Amino acid sequence: MKLFIKYMLSNHCKLAVKEELRKLDLHFVFVDLGEVEVMETLSSPQIEVLRGGLLAAGFELMDDKRAVLIEKIKNIIIQMVHHSDELIKTNFSDYLAEKLHHDYTYLSNLFTEVQGITITQFIILNKIERIKELIIYGELNLTEISYKLHYSSVAHLSNQFKKVTGISPSDFKQLKNKVRISIDDIGNSAQPA
Repeated sequence: MKLFIKYMLSNHCKLAVKEELRKLDLHFVFVDLGEVEVMETLSSPQIEVLRGGLLAAGFELMDDKRAVLIEKIKNIIIQMVHHSDELIKTNFSDYLAEKLHHDYTYLSNLFTEVQGITITQFIILNKIERIKELIIYGELNLTEISYKLHYSSVAHLSNQFKKVTGISPSDFKQLKNKVRISIDDIGNSAQPA
């Protein structure tokens, strides 16, 4: 039985979800970002107990097919921006459509309708938060960050960063209180101009 879980954004989240499944003696085939398959077919009471356990751990069991699809789009983008250095060799819209087996126009319209921002804006917001994270770590310079996040140039990265945050990456680096948005809050507040 497949289950779809909101706010599963990292390997740490996968471990927490596995723990919730173990508490109910459920055997999982796989646990991936936003998606779990268990061997058992769950009864309504089991689903409600699991829903409560997941909620207490900061997750949400999803039933709505549109919400599931939105979460899948977000997880693909988060995986691409925050957890992968791999350059997608095809156009992102084609990549997303192929991965989710839906027409990109449908995915894009649904995402914009539900989230209030476009997929492109969501990608940009994620990239900006990743840039902030990499600046804070201080292990890479802007040229390396630009390359890692597949920007065409440092100037492109800097212009996009300033357009979204109002300050340059260099100014951000100098701030004492470097404000970041958590991955699961991206797209829920600020929008790129």
